[in-house]
Amino acid sequence: MNEHKFRDYIYWGVTAVLVIVTCIAAALVFIRWKTVCLGLKNLNRILSPIIYGAILAYLLTPIYNRVYRWTDRLLTPYLKRGRKKHGMAKAVATLACIAFLGVVIMGLVKLSEPLRASVSGIINSIPASAAKVALWIETLLANYPDIEPTVLSLYNQGVEKLVSWLQTTTDILPNIEKVITSIFASIMGIINLVKNVLIGIIVMVYLLNIKETLAAQGKKIIYSLFSLPVANEVVEKWRFIHRVFGGFIIGKIWDSVIIGILTFVWLSVLKMPYTVLISVIVGVTNIIPFFGPFIGAVPSAVLVLLADPKKCLWFLLSILAIQQLDGNIIGPKILGNSTGLSSFWVLFSILLFGGIMGPVGMIIGVPTFAVIYRLTAEWVNWRLKKRELSTVTDDYGDLKHIDEEKKTFVR
Repeated sequence: MNEHKFRDYIYWGVTAVLVIVTCIAAALVFIRWKTVCLGLKNLNRILSPIIYGAILAYLLTPIYNRVYRWTDRLLTPYLKRGRKKHGMAKAVATLACIAFLGVVIMGLVKLSEPLRASVSGIINSIPASAAKVALWIETLLANYPDIEPTVLSLYNQGVEKLVSWLQTTTDILPNIEKVITSIFASIMGIINLVKNVLIGIIVMVYLLNIKETLAAQGKKIIYSLFSLPVANEVVEKWRFIHRVFGGFIIGKIWDSVIIGILTFVWLSVLKMPYTVLISVIVGVTNIIPFFGPFIGAVPSAVLVLLADPKKCLWFLLSILAIQQLDGNIIGPKILGNSTGLSSFWVLFSILLFGGIMGPVGMIIGVPTFAVIYRLTAEWVNWRLKKRELSTVTDDYGDLKHIDEEKKTFVR
């Protein structure tokens, strides 16, 4: 009995110390918030190669696993020794991932050439395109003399500001020192990025080949820290998080690639201007849920309007049709119901995490909130079951109160 009380005292003493230490640490973080942010930025800079490698390994894991399984089955009739066969299968899967990554990088390099040409063409053709759009507005508003001057005035002011901004940003002579400094900083940034990416690829190779060992070590730690039921629950929750993030992010990337290719093919058939540039814009912005199609369609429509106003309407109708195809057929086929969130919570998560983390938050916000939503719902249902109450949401719709003794719902 005394020993049992002694253990209780030790338990509560350690708990109290941990609570006090946590509160002190939280207070110090709040007081030294700028220092903490600076330290996190430095840590992020130092660990950038590891982060790049981890992201690449996570995205390429499906390819690695499929090639590994295929090679392992192919080698089974010829190699009976497990370690040698698995080693060769790992080598082939790793080479396949590196080859795939190389093809993607080469494709991006090749794609950058027409993109640069498109951007240069847009800048050089702005005066002629602006005059063409102005003539089109005059023709369109010829029967409305009351509003024509106002619309043309606003349009001309916008064009003048755009041209003035382009001239100030491309005029080198007045700002030669700033330009040289900026170019030097850009070169150093590119060199640092290339270095991080190259080291990240090496890290990716290591992570792809030891991911099973890392997963096993992680589970080993979890089962050493928690009781068996809690450890099983923690492992299951991590598997759920992996399913949500992997299914959503990888699926969204493939969905965006398909939409970009469809956009390129269809715009080429319609002979739209800046086909490559617009297809890239639409494909990349499509990764962002909900707002992505609008973010990509608006600047693309402006480009088409400047080049050929008559084709702008056809372009908008084409983008609308492609997005409907994506939203109703392609997207659900690839993604399924990977998040389980309603449209409102998708919108909420994009706005929340987008405001906190910017574009990255808009991409990872939906799966992150889906995990938070699911874990919160499971915790609420667990608490209700402990109190012997219903876990069905509809039962609480027109509820006035619950009888404290009988625990019956009063409506």
